[in-house]
Amino acid sequence: MPQLWPDSPRARADLAACRGLIRTGSKSFFVASLLLPERVRAPAYALYAFCRLADDLVDQQVGGGQLGTRRRDPLGAVERLRKRLDLAYAGRPMDIAADRAFAGVVERFAVPRALPEALIEGFEWDALGRHYETLSDVRAYGVRVAGSVGAMMALLMGARDPALVARACDLGVAMQLTNICRDVGEDARAGRLYLPRGWLREAGLDPDAWLARPAQRPAIAAAVARLLEAAEALYHRAGPGIAGLPGGCRPGIYAARFLYAEIGREVARHEHDAIGKRAVVPKGRRPWLLGRALAAALGPAGGHGLPPLAEARGLVEAVALAPPPRAVRPEIPWWALGENIGRGLEILAELEAREKAGPMALQDAPGSSLGSTALSG
Repeated sequence: MPQLWPDSPRARADLAACRGLIRTGSKSFFVASLLLPERVRAPAYALYAFCRLADDLVDQQVGGGQLGTRRRDPLGAVERLRKRLDLAYAGRPMDIAADRAFAGVVERFAVPRALPEALIEGFEWDALGRHYETLSDVRAYGVRVAGSVGAMMALLMGARDPALVARACDLGVAMQLTNICRDVGEDARAGRLYLPRGWLREAGLDPDAWLARPAQRPAIAAAVARLLEAAEALYHRAGPGIAGLPGGCRPGIYAARFLYAEIGREVARHEHDAIGKRAVVPKGRRPWLLGRALAAALGPAGGHGLPPLAEARGLVEAVALAPPPRAVRPEIPWWALGENIGRGLEILAELEAREKAGPMALQDAPGSSLGSTALSG
């Protein structure tokens, strides 16, 4: 494993613990990460482990986990997360492997605090049971719980240009919208609704009455279709940004983009019914999508001059104003065809093993948000 911060037995053990947590707790990200270069993959595990544990901590308090007879205190969990963030940024992380590794990542890659703060704010919105009336409201939520992670991933790849960070946010939000559409039924059974409520009212459906007895309705199918269209527009916006990443990073990010967009297409193929079935990319399409990702990574860099989403402007500005890392990392080498084909085969083998283990092995652990940030940005 390459040296990412001062090498020590504890640092290596912390990174190994993060990798193990992601392999079992965020399976979609783990599979997609296999196409990333090792020098990006290792800190990405640290980043995602911290985010995964943070998400689970709040989600259990909101109601997604098993707490026995203990009183739930979601806002208290959010406050504890902010204190952990304080310690990580002070260089005195809690005695938790993910916190120690995360502190190393934010110091090494000069991650502005505004990015993980936005993520925690998204968790706070879940704790408060916030309602989302408009598409802009839903995008604002997506920026916090997924766009922020996309921006942090961009920094791990050495992409600090504001235009590239904006595209990373686009991709994160697109994946979050896809996730919302895939999980409408699961979220509703937990008392959550992320589809724009205004859209449902326009179609004559009362959101709270529907949440009390969730079932497939024409208004729900129409809202899912509209949200998937919004996600598709963001996938297209993100494309030129992926093409502007260092060459070795492109296959993994293209793979995430194509695989997640295909989940949305699976929802559409089932007449936008996400109440009784959780969409999964068919086994036969995965090799084609991975091949498409490898081919796209060979293409030329495109223009990425579109402005950021209005809801993501604050994150992009935070990166632009932040000081760069103290040490400039060499750019990841350009295309290594044999290496990436090998990684593609490794991904297919991983998916095959998970299918044999049963349907639940293909799903992320329960969580309000991070299932969608499989590999944002």
